[in-house]
Amino acid sequence: MNCLGYGFHIRQARIDAFKAWKRHITARSHGMVTWITTGRKAEGLTSYLESDTDVKCVTNHAICLEEGVDSSIVPGEKGIFRSCSRISYHGHCRLLLERHGTDISTVVYNALCDDGYGSGLLSSDLYVNQWLNSLHHESSVGHERAGPSAPVTINGFYHRDIVGALHFYCLNILTRWVARHRNWPTSDVVQEVVSLGAFVPPVGVKGSDYEHVEWRMFFNT
Repeated sequence: MNCLGYGFHIRQARIDAFKAWKRHITARSHGMVTWITTGRKAEGLTSYLESDTDVKCVTNHAICLEEGVDSSIVPGEKGIFRSCSRISYHGHCRLLLERHGTDISTVVYNALCDDGYGSGLLSSDLYVNQWLNSLHHESSVGHERAGPSAPVTINGFYHRDIVGALHFYCLNILTRWVARHRNWPTSDVVQEVVSLGAFVPPVGVKGSDYEHVEWRMFFNT
């Protein structure tokens, strides 16, 4: 496997390199977003330009809280959305606006819609479209939307599939998931998943009446 470039140490070196690169990119965003490598590159299975790079871009100006969590723990500069899963399929939820933060992300603001009762609701469909609109720069070319992903080519050769997401504070949900009896994944992997936290990417249930406003609860990065 070493000769083929897939030995343990080679893969680990790739993993460490991609993590370091995303920490650098995150630092350059001045706290606005957090960049996370996902997919095959996050596992060290492909090199820099071997294939598309899958990345998750998590906004730091807003957070989603599960039902029952005290919103006073969240700093005032962050907007707060409350997860609502009562009429959504298992593993999915809608995001109801509870509070605007003092720092408001343009992508998040432009993806807000009315829930029909005068309250704000974050549309997953509009959120992806806002990401597509934000990727137009002189050095980049945006491509047709692919599910929740906004594909872009930078400088003519670097291909990225970007999925926007929000942080999801859901200690009760994570605790129940950890306590579940399982043979896989191993306990150390489970603890790593918990330490990384949860997210809500803009993925609804296909065919659902609420697909355009549904978000998927996502643990593993």
